Amino acid sequence: MAHKKAGGSSRNGRDSQSKRLGVKAYGGEQVNAGEILVRQRGTRVHPGNNVGMGRDHTLFARVTGKVQYAVKGANNRRTVSVVPA
Repeated sequence: MAHKKAGGSSRNGRDSQSKRLGVKAYGGEQVNAGEILVRQRGTRVHPGNNVGMGRDHTLFARVTGKVQYAVKGANNRRTVSVVPA
């Protein structure tokens, strides 16, 4: 007599870890130098003044100050800057 395998557990459990992407510091927030502002895949948000970009496109503050988001340029790029305190 044909049997059906038991439902599931041995075939489950191969999902990848979530990467915790997204905005970590919002506009108007005070940040310290080195703090992460945005974790992203690709340049959804571009670095502005006093903001650096890591190998994986993570944006971070180069100086201590207030976070400021804006849309700039002919291509309407979203940028993030840090205005020194």
